[in-house]
Order: sequence, then C-alpha cells, then structure tokens
Amino acid sequence: MIIGVVAALLACVGYGVSSVLQAYGSRKSAAAARDRGATGHVTATGGPTLLSTLHAALTTAFIIGIVLDVVGFVGSAVSARLIPLFLSQTIISANLIVTAVLGIAVLGIGLRTRDWIAIATVIVSLFVLGLGAGERGHHDNPDLFIHWVVLGVSVLILLGGIALTRFLGARSAVMAGLIAGVLFGMLAIGVRILHGIDHFQPWVILADPAAYTVVIAGIGGFYLHTVALQLGSVNGATAALVVGETVVPGIVGVVFLGDTSRPGLAWVVVLGFIGAVVGAVAVAVFGAAGHATTQEDAPTSGVPDKV
Repeated sequence: MIIGVVAALLACVGYGVSSVLQAYGSRKSAAAARDRGATGHVTATGGPTLLSTLHAALTTAFIIGIVLDVVGFVGSAVSARLIPLFLSQTIISANLIVTAVLGIAVLGIGLRTRDWIAIATVIVSLFVLGLGAGERGHHDNPDLFIHWVVLGVSVLILLGGIALTRFLGARSAVMAGLIAGVLFGMLAIGVRILHGIDHFQPWVILADPAAYTVVIAGIGGFYLHTVALQLGSVNGATAALVVGETVVPGIVGVVFLGDTSRPGLAWVVVLGFIGAVVGAVAVAVFGAAGHATTQEDAPTSGVPDKV
C-alpha cells in the first residue's frame, strides 16, 4: 500500500510539472511561429494543426516535460498495480495543484479566490478519500474478450476526440483535456489488467490486447492534452484531464475489479471522490473563463499567449 501511494505521488509531481513545462513550450512555439510569419499552424476552425503540435513538442521545455511524463507514467503504472484505482488516480489528480502553483511562477498565471477555494476542495477531498480507501481488488484477470473491449473502446475514444477537436477548433480546449484524461484512465485500466507483468513474461504481454491499450491510450492522451494546452488555460486543461482520468478508472475499479473501501467507510470514499471531481471541474470552468477574458482583453493584432 505505501509503495503504491508513494508511486502515485511521484506520478502526481511528474505530471504536474510536465503540464506547466509543456504549456510553456507550446506558448513559446506559437510566439516564434507568429514572429516569423509562419503559416499552416491553425485549422479553418482555429484549432492547432499537427504541424504546430509537432513544433511545440520539439521545444526544450516540452522535451523536459516529456521526460517527466515518462516518470509520471512509471509511477502511475506501479500505483495502478498496487492500490485501488480510485485511490491511485485521485492522488495522481492532485497534479492539478502542482500545475496551478507552479504556473504562477513559470507562466505568470494569476489565481483568484474562487480558484484557491476549488483547489483547496481537491486537497481536502483527497485527504478524505485516503482515509476511507481499502484494499485493491483481485479481479485482475477478466476474459481476454474484455481486454479486446477495452482496446476497442480506447481506439473509438481517441478517434472521436480527434474528430471533435477538429470540429470545435479553438473552442475545444476543455473537451480535449477531458478526453485526454479519459484516455489516461483507459491506460490505467490497461496496466491493471495486463497479463505477464507480475513475473515479467514479455511474450504474454505482447499477446495481450491490454498492452496495446496502454500504447494507444498513452500516445492519444498525450496528443490531445498537448492540443488542450495549445488552445486554453493550463489549469483548465489539466483540471478537465483530472476529471477524465479519475472518474473512469475509479468506477471501473470498484464495479469490475473489486476495489473496496474500509469497512463502514464507503460513504467517506464516495464523498472524497465526488469532492475531488467537483473541485477539479470548478478549476476547469474558472480556468476556461479566465482564459476567455484574457483573450478578449488582448490586442487584436496578435494571438494571446496560452496560459
């Protein structure tokens, strides 16, 4: 249990810092493109093109963020195997706090009282959730058909997310973050049910559809999160991601994999889970509203930096 919690905390810090660095890289990449008068960086609906996303990913800050994402992935994978998914994913969701605080120093983001209240709600809810968390379930070997279902659902979510961001364009920041979070949640489920990990049997891992869920959901979630960071507030995008990566695996873990709370404390877990999600939603909404205000106040001669 302790190792799983520490691994989740490591993932929390890694993901939180990486979000800020990637937002910084996206911001600098967009500014450089504007300065040199580059074209082909936005779609007809105002969303980022694959080219602009690639340019953002090649900045130094973004690359460091990718390294931290790898650290976060390792931590999240270990925690998904050792503690209940609703606990591991909710601890990891605290990266929202890391992002918000670090964003003040690196991106110059100003937080209002309502933002701090929402962030405090997430912190308190995580503490409450930790008090009520019980043991990890042991229903980790569902039929191989279920593994294929998880893979198929992940592919559909990814394709739907890409199509939606193309359709909504510049308005898709929060939605892209939310879908990225759902994909990261599917990644956690894939890691949890993956065969061949405990005794490290590479041939078993490669034959399991869950392994490809991890790859597809991981890459897809990373891409859509990058799109969200290019389009909107880093706090809003990260908060939307937090909701997706917390709710989906948390419910699947309890309903299908046997994750439990401590005897008599199920209501505490529910309360903490709902509080964490509501707090994250509030941060996403406030972040999106603040970003929209920033855009309206910005000079019309140029595109404002994304923060």
